[in-house]
Amino acid sequence: MSEETLEIKENWKPKGNPWLISAPLMLAMFMFVLDETISNVALPFMAGTFSVAHNESTWVLTSYLIASGLIIPSVDFLCKRFGRINYYMFSLALFTLSSVLCGLSQTLPQIIIARFLQGIGGGALLPLSQSIMLESFPKEERGRAMALFGFGIVMGPILGPVVGGWITDNWSWPFIYFVNLPFGLFALFISKLFLEESPYGRKIEGIKLDSWGFTFLVFWIVTLQVVLDKGNDADWFGSAWICWMTAVSVISCIAFFISQIKNKNNPLVDLSIMRDKNFLFGTIIQVVLMAVLLASAAILPSMLQRLMGYTSFLSGLSMMPRGAGCMTGIIASALLANKLSERTMVMVGLFIIGCGGLLFGQLNLQIALVDIALPNYLFGVGLTFAMVPIINLSMITLTNAQLTNAAGVQNMLKNIGGAVGTSLVTTLISRFSQKHQFMMVGYLRDTNQAFVDRVSAYAHSLQPVTVDPASANYMAQGLLYKQLQLQSALWAYIDTFRIFAVASFIIIPLLLLMKSVRSLKKDGLIEDG
Repeated sequence: MSEETLEIKENWKPKGNPWLISAPLMLAMFMFVLDETISNVALPFMAGTFSVAHNESTWVLTSYLIASGLIIPSVDFLCKRFGRINYYMFSLALFTLSSVLCGLSQTLPQIIIARFLQGIGGGALLPLSQSIMLESFPKEERGRAMALFGFGIVMGPILGPVVGGWITDNWSWPFIYFVNLPFGLFALFISKLFLEESPYGRKIEGIKLDSWGFTFLVFWIVTLQVVLDKGNDADWFGSAWICWMTAVSVISCIAFFISQIKNKNNPLVDLSIMRDKNFLFGTIIQVVLMAVLLASAAILPSMLQRLMGYTSFLSGLSMMPRGAGCMTGIIASALLANKLSERTMVMVGLFIIGCGGLLFGQLNLQIALVDIALPNYLFGVGLTFAMVPIINLSMITLTNAQLTNAAGVQNMLKNIGGAVGTSLVTTLISRFSQKHQFMMVGYLRDTNQAFVDRVSAYAHSLQPVTVDPASANYMAQGLLYKQLQLQSALWAYIDTFRIFAVASFIIIPLLLLMKSVRSLKKDGLIEDG
């Protein structure tokens, strides 16, 4: 292809208004990220409907993540095979239809299959929306476009538990999937009106699938997700089958990357973009941010339900201050866009997230919803401040022709980061809880006067219930042990939130390895607009 042809393609602009083009893309993307967490609070109700154990019901989440993890890195090939807009419309239609099938499911296998199809359809929506939005705007305006995109990515997982909890409590769990039908049909309609194919998004004749690469990808993603989802229940590497699955996942992962590096003519994903420092370090930062976002969104409602008896709706409502923080972050980042560089804004955002994690580390069992509002609010501000600029900064040095592949690779790694983060915090809470219980149980002995006095006080208050002093004393010790278990679990959550803070602080130096927008303009790599 001649340099003149490449320049024409690179300078292509859509005929329509880029903000109108963004409308269906944002709606489709928001539905996908919302459905990543909307099912979390409804799992106990699904388990009851299907008459299965809670750990079996988690396959509803796992099947969705596996499917989206498989399809995201394949997006570039599928766009070349069918045309990007055609593939986008098909994915949106499949996501909408399979959402209805999820709500109509009567058995666990049915909803697992439906959720897998939903993940196949929805997995492509995020990278496609990102790449189409990026190419629709000139480079000097992509910052504002990615502000809108980043806001949707952050708000979706936050609103998921709130929306899911409210729908489950007031209607029933199938409606968390049925609500996608009207929005999906509307997104299809306006997509048909506003979207147009770019020169580098058109169908390419004769393109072939990298079958070996796809095979390695399937084994890697499927085994990895199963290990992450079931590892804690199976005692991780204390289980032989977890060890075998981990070995298969690691070998398949290595084989996948080797096959993509060696296959220079027709790789499933083009890994040459990892040589771009902005893309590489920007992706690493986003992987950590996604892990913190999804993991914190998973454990906070769980903590409130498990330790304090909150309903699914109230525990989901606890995430609303984070949404308010996101709104504040969007407004503040827009006001400071011309005063602070994008790297500085990301640094500030990561620092704010770290401060929020440290504040979460000060919680106790006497808190109310209002007490977690401030740290949650800081999380929302920090996530928006960090996520919005880093998306644009990581992509700004790439050409338009590289965007679809880059978005696929980046979102694949972010998807894995979110899965690893969610699984890791589940294990950390379990292990930290055991550690703290082991450390504190030594105080529950007759040689500890404080323990003796507390047992005596509890036994005295229980005497109206039982006339047997021995039974009252036994019940008092049981109450104290239950308090110890609650305190152990609380400390486990506190330690995990502090790890979020440390992770946010650690990745700040990576920003110094990235080129700022100002230096790129100075070098003439992007236009000064």
